[in-house]
Amino acid sequence: MPDHRPASSLHHHSLFSQQTIARQVAISGVGIHTGKAVQLELHPAAAGTGIVFRRTDSGGVEVPALASEVSSVELATSLGRDDVTISTVEHLLAAVRVCDIDNLRIDLNGPEVPILDGSALPFLHLLEAAGLRRQPVPRRIMAVTSPITVELGGKRIRASPFPGLRVSYAIDFAVPAIGHQETDVVVSRESFARELAPARTFALLADVEWLHRRGLGLGGDLENCIVFGHDGPTNTALRFADEPVRHKALDVIGDLALAGCPMWAHVEVERGGHQVHFSLLEALRERPGCWTWMEGADAGAALDPDRRPAHGENGNGREREAPGAHDAHDAHDAHDSIVAAGSVS
Repeated sequence: MPDHRPASSLHHHSLFSQQTIARQVAISGVGIHTGKAVQLELHPAAAGTGIVFRRTDSGGVEVPALASEVSSVELATSLGRDDVTISTVEHLLAAVRVCDIDNLRIDLNGPEVPILDGSALPFLHLLEAAGLRRQPVPRRIMAVTSPITVELGGKRIRASPFPGLRVSYAIDFAVPAIGHQETDVVVSRESFARELAPARTFALLADVEWLHRRGLGLGGDLENCIVFGHDGPTNTALRFADEPVRHKALDVIGDLALAGCPMWAHVEVERGGHQVHFSLLEALRERPGCWTWMEGADAGAALDPDRRPAHGENGNGREREAPGAHDAHDAHDAHDSIVAAGSVS
């Protein structure tokens, strides 16, 4: 039966209602770093569950996809709890976020999300096959209300107000085959599928042996990683002339999904990586005056300075939690490493 409500009402309901997938789906592959085969299953989850990983080979230990659970940001983003880790979560989480999925249980029988073809496109197709089911519970959106910048050495990330998500990314590699690249995308499911999702992970030929000595990159092959030599890719043709920077933009979307909710901001990154992306979440936790929650009728309030909620409250006057925090009070009381590691403005 068709829905005869006004289009604006439908858009509002979709934007501010939680969603899960309509049916279970599965995919298998190998981890890019461990080289181990893994089966991954996506299951619908109840409203309010959030995105939760479950290691079926480790007693069913569950790890929420939140910044508070990050255990490593070296070469990939890893989550961990009780000595159980889930690595390389960023490509899957980017696809989950752009599909506006709030609640999902992710079962896997190994320590790493499969790399598949090195991009987020297979995960996007998997989620499209699963379909979406709207849930009658309000969704919260984290809206940046004033600019915040983090600098780590020669790297920089900045978030400023924007009615949606826009990613502007710049990289600068000494290898001439990559060099300086920039991309700028207003992120939607369509723009993500067209401009970012197909971009694959990459490595420098000079680093491959170093990775292998450290027991990393063991699952890399001709099908899932672009290896750049001095003059260009050594093992595959590029999908985009600027595929590396597009992949970095994909990564930041997945990493910022660890806020535990959609984020509205213009995110600008220079010479970034997983540590830099994570540092923005840490800085936002330390600077609650730079963002607010939007929920239902609060839409737009965060972007209107005359209607901005009081410090520490959301638009409904309730005390707000830190983004990506498993425990709100612990998150606000914690003094994270960003203060010592870099500068925040």
